[in-house]
Amino acid sequence: MFTIPDLEQLQAEHPEWQMELVDGNILLMGPSDYESDEIGIEFARQLANWVRLQRLGRVTGSSAGFILPTLETENGKEADNEKRNLRAPDVSFVRADRLKTSKRDFVELVPDLMVEIKSKSDRIKPLVEKIQLFLQLGCTVGILIDPDKLTLTVYRLNQEPILLQDNDKLTLADLLPGWELIVSEIWPPVFE
Repeated sequence: MFTIPDLEQLQAEHPEWQMELVDGNILLMGPSDYESDEIGIEFARQLANWVRLQRLGRVTGSSAGFILPTLETENGKEADNEKRNLRAPDVSFVRADRLKTSKRDFVELVPDLMVEIKSKSDRIKPLVEKIQLFLQLGCTVGILIDPDKLTLTVYRLNQEPILLQDNDKLTLADLLPGWELIVSEIWPPVFE
């Protein structure tokens, strides 16, 4: 069973590896396919441009690690800190009032918004499970982008997912007042 200090040591030895710690297991994350990464960058760019101008918070990409709180165990006690998970969504947003200063380390909080982009080798079920975990731990909104189906699905705790596509507009008024994203704008352009 691995801990966060174990993961930090492995990262120091292998800085080129991207890893997550899930239930005591270290997961090596393979590189994303080109299209998925381009979609993630475009989503993050549009979000970060708005967030920065409005001074609403911080936007990060897939390398930013979040040390997640533990869910209570059946007997009501929290699992010990050594068993905490460290996860990295593809895109994250944290409100300014929750993270006033950027950190040179992993942050111990759950982002307000997390986005997962399905890569060519990903399966949907584990991505949805990751989003649901973040929501259970306090994330306000989770988004799954599926380039294969050209869809964006918005998840909130205890609500039905909302499927967006084509020229549908994503708005998150409670988190990002005034921001909107037309779904079709995140797909990579085709150059003639």
